[in-house]
Amino acid sequence: MVSTPIGHLGDISLRALAVLKGVATVCCEDTRHARTLLQRYGIHTPTLALHEHNEATATPRLIQRLKAGEALALVSDAGTPLVSDPGARLVMAAVEAGIRVIPIPGASATLAALVGSGIVPHPCTILGFLPRKGTDRRDLIALAARLPHAVVLFESPNRLVDTLRDLAEVAGETRPVAVARELTKHYEEFRRGTLLEVAAYYEETPPRGEIVIVLGGATVVVPTEDGLRAAADALREEGLRPRDIVQRLIDEHGASRNLAYRLAHDT
Repeated sequence: MVSTPIGHLGDISLRALAVLKGVATVCCEDTRHARTLLQRYGIHTPTLALHEHNEATATPRLIQRLKAGEALALVSDAGTPLVSDPGARLVMAAVEAGIRVIPIPGASATLAALVGSGIVPHPCTILGFLPRKGTDRRDLIALAARLPHAVVLFESPNRLVDTLRDLAEVAGETRPVAVARELTKHYEEFRRGTLLEVAAYYEETPPRGEIVIVLGGATVVVPTEDGLRAAADALREEGLRPRDIVQRLIDEHGASRNLAYRLAHDT
């Protein structure tokens, strides 16, 4: 598993270059993208497409090649493989087959964004790309909002403002955030501030390029039972069903599930 540059082609290690030269095949998300890097360094190793649409069918053949003694490299289009990129199925199959799996560390958009964000970088949770809509999206936004440490999200330029607005609605408009754009490239930018401020900036200045969001952690407030009961009563007056009250008490107020269930069913 070879980490490759996330923008600047100089951000590749000598070890990574040696591996890419020495293996039988480079498995890559997009052969055209990988070829740009390989040609830059005079590497002529054959490439093989391995992406979300063919990984399931390609994995058994690749495992057979590995069992036969071939060495294969796995790269994504940019950064460290498997982090919001294909390859997990192949790696897990290799581990299950007793094949040695070797990470070749290097560039990572997650780490670059974290250390440049101005937000305490550890501990952190990496959520990757949010679902575009539906319950899964709401659940992950609620999770990001309540975590007491940094959260890393990836987003496309055309959905950035909506995501910042959605986060602000649940996490609060004053929650600190950093948006890292075009990391390691010519137009690299960090925009730091509150969710409200950064969302307003990008509404006026539509973003381009690759984007990483680093959300600051929630302030830990130990909820009191009286406060949770008042919140449950207010939600009940809004017409919410008990099961929805339970989830809101957990997601938005930090209640334990048992206490949330009891309060939601008290009359």
